Order: sequence, then structure tokens, then C-alpha cells
Amino acid sequence: MRQDPLSQKIDWISVLLFGVLVLAGWLNIYAAEYDPDINQSIFDFGTSAGRQLVWIMASVVIAFGLFFFDYKFFDSFAFVIYGVFMVLLLLILVGGKEVAGSKSWVGIGGFGLQPSEFAKFATAFALAKYLDHPTRKLENLNTMGISLAIILLPMALIVLQGDTGTALVFTALVIPMFREGMPPQLLIIGVSVFAVFILTLLVSQTVLLAGIAIVTLLAIGLNARNPKRLLYIVASAVMITLAVRSVDFILTEVLKPHQQKRVLSLINPNIDPLGAGWNVTQSKIAIGSGGFTGKGFLEGTQTKFDFVPEQTTDFIFCTIGEEQGWIGSILLLGVFTALLLRLAFLAERQKSTFSRVFGYSVVSIIFFHFTVNIAMTIGLFPVIGIPLPFFSYGGSSLWAFTILLFSFLKLDAHRMQVLQRW
Repeated sequence: MRQDPLSQKIDWISVLLFGVLVLAGWLNIYAAEYDPDINQSIFDFGTSAGRQLVWIMASVVIAFGLFFFDYKFFDSFAFVIYGVFMVLLLLILVGGKEVAGSKSWVGIGGFGLQPSEFAKFATAFALAKYLDHPTRKLENLNTMGISLAIILLPMALIVLQGDTGTALVFTALVIPMFREGMPPQLLIIGVSVFAVFILTLLVSQTVLLAGIAIVTLLAIGLNARNPKRLLYIVASAVMITLAVRSVDFILTEVLKPHQQKRVLSLINPNIDPLGAGWNVTQSKIAIGSGGFTGKGFLEGTQTKFDFVPEQTTDFIFCTIGEEQGWIGSILLLGVFTALLLRLAFLAERQKSTFSRVFGYSVVSIIFFHFTVNIAMTIGLFPVIGIPLPFFSYGGSSLWAFTILLFSFLKLDAHRMQVLQRW
């Protein structure tokens, strides 16, 4: 039977969307640093745009290089890859390079690489490998516990490096776990805990605890004859109560002073307008000043006068908001949404658990970065310092996302060749 060549199996729609995002990101990095008095070329390797071009060319080599890998490699060496990056994260704690308060970088000549970015796809591989076994069901507490441990280990190591924002990204990996059968009640509990955490910053703890007690007692009374529901009600009440009581500890003991200010500035933007609230305030001004059609490419005044810090990385979205306006912002959101929907479609059509879990992990990680980064720039989420996928300046981020995406596209291209191991 004649087999179609690999080029016909690759999902070129995803590749095209990847190319659009990378190209648009490169142009906006140039716009974010553009100085009309100097008028440097976009190809000048002394600028962020020039260096990003090097990262882009390398990412293209990585992307198509992955297509020449044996697709069985990812499955066979998933735990090895995970182990290597866990060791790297440990070594970073000892001899890592500190940048912006986080000891999470490896210096290579004049460049730096961030292993925590690459740990995302390593963890996704390990989770997919572990769940790819017929006896491992996420309804089982043992399977659930080990799956969560695979996710929590890199999170803990990255928190120790001082990079809480990157660590939070790993929480997105619970999404493929729900797809594979983890009880949805846990998702409800998790969302409730997060909502209560935010409420605790706004309302007195005494009032919240009293409200939780009343609601719990009512729920117990209505479900007295259903032991399983009672268990979930009590578990939910305990977790939510712990969340309320832990807020002060997290703010004072876990978060660094600048992170505390970012969280508090989200609740009250005027608490530190010239400090922690400055970035978001200037970002919103830049986006708002773009109006419907924007000021035009290289015409952003907020950009020219450097009002928005970190504008090529964490706050790159405000550049397109100012220069391309509402129309450009919606187009960018549309491309990201199209990519996410396409990848979700590809993940669902996989024939093996390994490929499906990894596919949903790719979707979840990109979705987390995309939504949180945009939410940061418009003041809906605290500034936690994570890049916009394929768009923000940075080699580590671009390479890690490229490996994440194209590893999955390689698996998808061979989805009909299911490994029969069990």
C-alpha cells in the first residue's frame, strides 16, 4: 500500500498560523524599539529585532528538524527528557545567572537561556507518557497523585528560582488531566478556591468565613442522603477555608515585595501609581490611544518615548494596540484563537493517549500564556512576567514554544501509526 509523503501529512494550517504570529511579533519588536532619530534597520543585529531574527531563523531550523525525528522518539525518551530538565532546574539553583530578581538563566557567551521555558514541554511529555497506560485512570487517587507530582516538581524548583510567573504556567497542565477523566468536581473546587482567594483581598476574612459556614451547612442539609456529595461539600469547604486563611501567608511569605505590590495594585491601581502600577497604567494608555484603526506602524508615541517598560517582551501587545488599534488587536486575537482551536481539533483526533495528552498540553500552555499576557496588559491580571507565545522577544521562549508546537505536529502527522505496546 502506497504511503503519502510526510509533507502531505503535516498540518500546514498550524504551520501557517505559526509563521504569521512569528512574523507579526518580529515587526512589532522592531516597532517597540524604533527611534526615528537613529532609524536603525530591522536587520541590525545590535537591536532586539535583529537578534530576534536570529532566534527566528534558528526556530525554523528546529521546527523542520523535528519533522526528521522518528515520531517514536518523543514517547520512548519522555521520562529521560523530563529527568534531564529537572536536573538542570536543580543546577540552576546553585550556579544560575540572576536576571530581574530570578535566578533562572544559564549564561552562554553574550546570550542567556532559560531552562524553565524548556521544562514546559519536558513536563508535558512526561505527563503524556505516564497517562499512556491502560491501567492508569485519573479517577484513581494514586494515578491522580502521581500525575500532579509530575507537574508540581518543576513548579517547586522554578518557585525556588524566584520565577513565580513561569511556575504558574504549569497549572495549565491540569486541563489535559480533566480531558482524560479527572473528576470535574475538582475543577469546580479549584476555581472556587481561586475566586475566594481574590475575594479575600477585597472582603474581611471574618465575613467570608461566616458566609462559607452558612453555605456549607445549607448544602449539607440539602444533600444529607447522598454520602458522595457530602464528601465533596466538606472537601470543598475545607479547601476554600484554607485558601482564605492562606492569603496573608502567601502575600507575606511566598511572594516577593514587588509581587505583593503587583497583586495589590490589581485590586487598587492607585496604591502605587508610579511603582507597581506604572507598567499597567501606561500599557492601558498606549492601547487606548490607538483607537479603532491605530496610529500607524512606527507611529506609536507611547512607544517612542519609552513610557511602557518591557515593551518588547511582557507588554508587546500594547505596541500593536497603539499602532494598529482595535482592528489590529482583534486580528491578532483571531489568529491566536484560530491556532488554539486548530490544535484542539488535532489533539482530539489523535489515536493514542500519549499524543492526545501531549496535544492538549500544548493547547493548555499556549492558552495560559496568551490569556494571562493579554490580561496583564489591560489590567485584568497581576503582572507575572510571562511572554506572548511566538510574539514576544526572546530566544528561550520562542524555541521552547517551537519545540512544543512542532513536536505535536510531528506526532499528528503519524497519528495513524499507533504504537501497540499493551
